[in-house]
Amino acid sequence: MSASFPIQTVAERTGLTPHVIRAWERRYRAIEPERSAGKHRLYSEAEIERIGILQRAVRRGHSIGKIAKLPIEELRTLIAQQPAVSRATAVHGTDDPAATFRDESLVAIARFDSPGLQEVLGRSLLKFGHMGLLRLVVAPLAEEIGERWRSGALTAAHEHFFTASVKVFLGDLTRQFAVPASAPCIIVTTPAGQLHELGAIMAAAIAANLGWRPLYLGPNLPAHEIAGAALRNEAAAIALSIVYPADDPNLAGQLTDLARLLPAGTRILAGGRSARGYFEALIRIGALCADSIEEFGSQLDSLRRNPSRN
Repeated sequence: MSASFPIQTVAERTGLTPHVIRAWERRYRAIEPERSAGKHRLYSEAEIERIGILQRAVRRGHSIGKIAKLPIEELRTLIAQQPAVSRATAVHGTDDPAATFRDESLVAIARFDSPGLQEVLGRSLLKFGHMGLLRLVVAPLAEEIGERWRSGALTAAHEHFFTASVKVFLGDLTRQFAVPASAPCIIVTTPAGQLHELGAIMAAAIAANLGWRPLYLGPNLPAHEIAGAALRNEAAAIALSIVYPADDPNLAGQLTDLARLLPAGTRILAGGRSARGYFEALIRIGALCADSIEEFGSQLDSLRRNPSRN
């Protein structure tokens, strides 16, 4: 097997970045290129073909971690049996009305195309409304981008670009709500050690849509800082986004400290992909836990209408 093509050639022929190609090699052993005398990777025609087929399979919703070592014939069968769709489309079904918007967003994200992504988000807002945009487009995209980052199909820069773009879009949108100064204040953040902020950004947007006055503090905030902001702003509630990691040994203590520092009657709401990993600690402090955007919205609406009953 003659291995004579450098990684730049492989990238040009497959459309993948050198970063992704190296990630698939190191993390998943999908390929094993030879090395030149100068220790540079060299790829054969067969390896380039395999990389291209793996890329098409990933585009059809398959996880690179599960297919990386499959024989080439099995990979060909996979891509022949299933059309190219995003992972979110595969989960929601072919009749999903938001599938096209998510796929267009993914193209813009891959290209770091900020105007393009903003335009797709704007059309999504017109089509589905505020809550529909979050539930059908932004939340599934966040999950898929996280999966593609873990597989090496997207980089951390892509994930940060998406978060920053959504933050700008939702910030502009939230400012359009005429929230009176008398509206109840809710502090929105992520606890110490939780660095992913998109869930908190979405929570602030939902709160504003439901008549709350959100104060977004960004990610990774210690308990005493959250409590201090709540006291100074007489917040009625705290919304915490907990996405990653799901097994931080320090977070339960942070949650306990937060509940101890808050005045009686200030409610804590928690949600996010990893929130259930801290379920016992959250229940122990009397927090409300939401497994979906809809549930979080219902809890906020109920708390605002009947604060004494929650």
